[in-house]
Order: sequence, then structure tokens, then C-alpha cells
Amino acid sequence: MKKLILILILLPSLFLTGCVLNSTGKTEVGVRTVKFTLFGEKGVEDKIYPPGSTTFFLPFINDWHTFDTKLQNLEMTAQVRRGDRNSKDDLLFKTIDGNDISLDVIIAYRIDPKKAPYILQHVASSDRELRDKVVRTIARSKPRDIFGELETEEFYITATRQEKSDQAKESLQEILGPYGIIVERVLTKDYRFNAEYQKAIEDKKIADQMVEKNKSAQHAALEEYRKELEKARGQVNEVVASADGVFAKAKIEADAYYEQQKFLADAIIAEGKAEAQGIEQMNKALAGAGGETMVKLRIAEALQGKKILLLPISGGGMNLKTTDINSLIDTMGIKAMSKPQPKAK
Repeated sequence: MKKLILILILLPSLFLTGCVLNSTGKTEVGVRTVKFTLFGEKGVEDKIYPPGSTTFFLPFINDWHTFDTKLQNLEMTAQVRRGDRNSKDDLLFKTIDGNDISLDVIIAYRIDPKKAPYILQHVASSDRELRDKVVRTIARSKPRDIFGELETEEFYITATRQEKSDQAKESLQEILGPYGIIVERVLTKDYRFNAEYQKAIEDKKIADQMVEKNKSAQHAALEEYRKELEKARGQVNEVVASADGVFAKAKIEADAYYEQQKFLADAIIAEGKAEAQGIEQMNKALAGAGGETMVKLRIAEALQGKKILLLPISGGGMNLKTTDINSLIDTMGIKAMSKPQPKAK
């Protein structure tokens, strides 16, 4: 308010002296040109007036120019009444392999505020003149050369187009930088080929898609085969593991049985050896002086309680060769029964 009041107070006096009010917008810088002076130097003043400022100069002997420092987009596109022109304005060029192509490009740039006096003195007197005579002219020339280095198929690769966009930005900055212009980005949008070639490309893309589809199907079939193979391997491994388990169990049982039988065999052998040693010792004992006595003792023990009949077998006695032993036994048995038996006590 104080500033406004001061301007309102000074305005009548300024009009009386012939001074003109000059101001800059929020994103503008101002440059003064001295056309006539008695004391200082004439020409473009090497000074910038910052955004949102107001100054007063005498007319006729001073000129006033402003430049907008905000980010600006120069769009060159095939769409009518959209970009920098109302007509078709895309870039037309040939790829390195000789195919015609049109490309939509956007150049994002801004003015270096510190170089505004230089721009006014050596380049252009307004934003529009700077855009049309400098930025547009160079932006329609240099990117053609850079993007023309690509082969037709490479335009389908986003990373490759981006690489060329970065290269175009650096190249434009190298050319436009000395003119006080800062190039922020170079953006590519749609691109178009010759109609017949475009159809050929689309047909090729369809064929490539079918190839990729078949590859995917083949890959899926291979993965299914590998899956079934692993499943079969698992089943085989399971059977092998089961068989190994049965074999190990049978082996353990056989080893245990073998050890048991071996132990029994060793016991039988030991027992047989002991018995044989006992018989051997007995034979040795029987072969000695006491052997005959032992034999007689054993015979006596065997005959104890047995009835012994003495039969005469020589001279006028009985002849065993001609005697009927059975009749004799029967006769003797009857006689024995006819004798009175002693009473039991």
C-alpha cells in the first residue's frame, strides 16, 4: 500500500516531466536501451530489471524490452492447430536404412535471465522473435540429423529413442547456449512411417508375435515335460529308497541271524569239543589198570536184580544146538508158578 500511495503521489509529477512507467511481470526481466544521452553511454544497458519491478524512464530517448524467463515448450507435431503452428509441423527425415519417417518433437527451453541484455543486443528483441528465428530454426534442423542416425527398427525401442533425445538436448544446448538459451529437455512423441512400409512393419510385428507365442507354447511344454520328469524322478527315488530300506532291513536281520547261528555253532562246537575231551579222558581211564575193574563194576550194576540160570552145556548135559529153548522156557516158567510164593512181609 505504501508503494502504491507513493506511485500515486509521484505519478502526476512524472507525467509533467514526461516519464513513462515500465514494469515487469512475475516471470519477466526487463532491459533498458538508452537511445540518447548527454553524459552516459548509449545502447543496451548491461543491467537486468528483476521480475515484479517498476521503473520510470523518459520516452523517446529510452526503449524498454522484456523477456519471459519461464519454461517454454516448442511443440512440432503432425496434429493441426495444436503445436507451434496451426498446420502440420512434425519433423520429416529418413532413417539411416533409407525409410521415410515423421516424428513429433517437443523442445523445452528457457531464457537465461543474466543474458537478457546480450539477447536484446545480438539475438532478438522479443520472445517471439527469439522463438521463431533462433530456437525453432535450429530445433528443426539438428534433431533431424541425430534421429536420422537410427535404423527403422530402433524407433520401436524406447531406451534407444531416449538416448537420442539426450544427445539432441546436449547438441542443442551447445548451439543455443551462447545465445542465452537453456535447453531443458527434448521429448519425442508419436512417429509414423510410409503407409506401405508401416503395413509391412505391422505384418512383421504380427509374425513376430506369433513366433513369440509359439516360443512361449514350446517353453510351456518344455517346462511341463521337466515337471513330469521331476515327478517321475521323485517316484523312482521313492521306490529306490523303499527298496534300499527293505534291503537294509533284510541285511540287518540276516546279519543278526548269522551272528545268532554263528554263536550257536560256536556253542555246539565248544560243547562237542568238551564232550570229546571227556570221552577221550574216559578212554584213557579205561585203558589203564582201573578200567577192567570199572567195567566189571558196571556189568555188576547192570546184572543187579536179574535172575541168572546156569545151564550145563558139556558132557552128558544139555546141548544148546539141539534144545528147544522156547519149550524149555515155557516148562521152567510153569514149574516156577507151581511153587508156593513167599508171603509178603
